[in-house]
Amino acid sequence: MRSEDRTGYERTKFKHWVDADKDGCNTRSEVLKDEAVVAPEQGASCRLSGGAWFCPYDDRFIQGPSGLDIDHLVPLAEAWDSGASDWSAKEREAYANDLGDERSLIAMSAASNRSKADQDPSTWLPPAVGYRCQYLTDWVATKMRWRLSVDADEKAAITEVLDQCPDVPVTITPAR
Repeated sequence: MRSEDRTGYERTKFKHWVDADKDGCNTRSEVLKDEAVVAPEQGASCRLSGGAWFCPYDDRFIQGPSGLDIDHLVPLAEAWDSGASDWSAKEREAYANDLGDERSLIAMSAASNRSKADQDPSTWLPPAVGYRCQYLTDWVATKMRWRLSVDADEKAAITEVLDQCPDVPVTITPAR
């Protein structure tokens, strides 16, 4: 385990919402399109309108993309604390725009995203209790995928909840 250190962290060190595949839709729009339960209409410059999404964090449906944020399941600041401070700018950009694993980025209510902010599971868990096992399994998978460390408080909080969850296999494809 590594102690966390936020020294030098700035959100701008993680270039995010890029259009990696050059199709006119940035990462935010790609996640919104992928996770919609009712597909939005796509206009010029990938402007999305209409549509509906389910936010598992607070167990509710949200109409239209304006009420949604895209959450980095493991927040950028937490990633920085857990090892991303040692990465290159390209690696941080890849992390901030990770479309290679559906667990990394999630469309969620703006309210839940702001409540969570940059907290780890020792200080924040989704309000929807029934989603916590999935959330923490995805948290662990994301940390493993990116080879990020876990501190003692984070590990204790994860273990406490996951000890009450059904055993499920977790598979990852390493990102780095």
